[in-house]
Amino acid sequence: MGLVTIIWSMIPSACLTLAAIDFLTWWKNRKAHAYLLFSLLATSTAAFAFCELWMMRAQTPLEFATVLKWGHAFVWVLVITLVGFVRVYLKAGRPWLAWTVCCLRTLALFLNFLTGQNLNYREVTGLRHISFLGDSVKIPEAVPNPWMIVGQLSLVFLVIFAADASITAWRRGDRHRALTVGASTVFFTLVSAGQSLLVFWGIARMPIVATLSFMGMIAAMGYELSGGAIRAVQLDRQLLESEAGLREIEERMTVAVEAANFGIWVRDLARDEIWATDQWRALFGFPAKERLEFDDILRRIHPDDRDGFRLALKKAAESNGRYEAEYRIVLPDGEECWIDSHGRFEFDGSGKPVILRGVSLNITARKEAERETQILRQEIAHVGRVSMMGQLASALAHEINQPLGAILRNAEAAELFMQDPSPELDEVRAILADIRKDDQRAGSVIDRMRAMLKRHDLAKQTVDVGNLVGGVSALVRTDASVRHVKFESIVPANLPPVFGDPVHLQQVLLNLIVNAMDAIDGGNPEHKVVSVTVAFHRPQTIEIAVSDSGPGIPANALAHIFDPFFTTKPNGMGMGLAICRTIVEAHKGMLWAENRSEGGASFRLTLPIAKEGATK
Repeated sequence: MGLVTIIWSMIPSACLTLAAIDFLTWWKNRKAHAYLLFSLLATSTAAFAFCELWMMRAQTPLEFATVLKWGHAFVWVLVITLVGFVRVYLKAGRPWLAWTVCCLRTLALFLNFLTGQNLNYREVTGLRHISFLGDSVKIPEAVPNPWMIVGQLSLVFLVIFAADASITAWRRGDRHRALTVGASTVFFTLVSAGQSLLVFWGIARMPIVATLSFMGMIAAMGYELSGGAIRAVQLDRQLLESEAGLREIEERMTVAVEAANFGIWVRDLARDEIWATDQWRALFGFPAKERLEFDDILRRIHPDDRDGFRLALKKAAESNGRYEAEYRIVLPDGEECWIDSHGRFEFDGSGKPVILRGVSLNITARKEAERETQILRQEIAHVGRVSMMGQLASALAHEINQPLGAILRNAEAAELFMQDPSPELDEVRAILADIRKDDQRAGSVIDRMRAMLKRHDLAKQTVDVGNLVGGVSALVRTDASVRHVKFESIVPANLPPVFGDPVHLQQVLLNLIVNAMDAIDGGNPEHKVVSVTVAFHRPQTIEIAVSDSGPGIPANALAHIFDPFFTTKPNGMGMGLAICRTIVEAHKGMLWAENRSEGGASFRLTLPIAKEGATK
């Protein structure tokens, strides 16, 4: 067996082996189009190599011409797939150049079957024996076909297209591919086209050996693709390692979730599917394998909280995607639980929500603790009110004694009038009117005391600020008179109402006013002044200030004046101001203290204006 036969048998074998490998690679990943194009390129190269060997072993001129004619069909496949491979693999190359190459090569294929014996020769007149690689081969004696310039022109544009794609890839920074694919295509196409041009125009006396050049190009491209396959194997190994790491992270997350006792749920809005962890299902009372429906979840939520949860999700879907909600759920056995839920929406490119992810935590114990704390806070506030009224007991007793004494005196006078045989009825009527007036006065004092002493839950409503300050002023005015304190209140007219609980707010004001009078006890009677002033603080806020003319708050105590059990009084408990701040903050307001530049201290609190008042 000659060397020619060995070489031209090995080329197809190598090409077909590479073609089979890359075809299987493409079959497993249909999106890897470069592997399919390379497989077709290698197959067409193998086919044309058989044609070249056949031509070198042809027995007659007609056999040679016929083999060459059909060989152009494989060349057409080779050129078309080569253009496609360069375009896909390098992601470069001007489309118009690619189409020019394909169109010229297709035209050349048509001319191959329509003119002469084939595209290269009008007629093959004979065959000549020559020695090539130590073997005897046949070359043609023939008349060239001028139309073969079309095929050669397609190779010229192929070189230009490959060079353009290589330059683009090089400039983009993909230099390795630019050299192995782009540069090899340019080089081996030039070599093949040059050798074929010399042979077909009769300049060189040698057989057609284009597949030697094509084989070099196939080797370079195969090397590049094999590198990609190696990288794919490495990536696959890294992926396996990553999956193992992810599984480990998932296990750790599962342990953390179980320890934290919160559940995770995910809703795919496009598919209308819901996934949830076992902890989440246990929280809501759903079996582990039951298909979850969003309506079923909503039915678990307490009817009073259902609309609030829907609204939270709607606002999140229309804004930044995040939601927070606290609501009650009713389990199948009738048990109620409090749930704290947080989550966020994921949006697609058009801004439409597609996935909702959430975390749910059972906060029933926390809610129970908050309720117990609230009850305890109300108890302490009630004790504070009782204590405060105890401090005012003597003054209030004096205030009640006044109308009671007047009632007694009027009753005695009426009795004397009635002993007269002809009593003055007009005088009796006037006395009875005075008795009624004094009775109402005493009843008003008792009602105010009863309201302050009554155990009371926080019940917010619209409160007239003038009535609020006036009611407290009526309670303390007598005590202020006994202490020789000048008490004054300044309340502008037409103030909008605030939103709060009148009894608790009266407690705050009463506590602040009594503290102010305590602060100035023992001072100069001519300078003992306590004032309550009301003003707008901000467009939606009312400020009430209780000021005194005392020595002020010591600098080291100012930062701790509202701390529980902190007091500047010898017999104080240190709970009054702490309770006051708690009540004000429960009303969405603020309470703070400051020393006045002119002397004395000022306690200021703000309260939000009721909505109907804010619109006035």
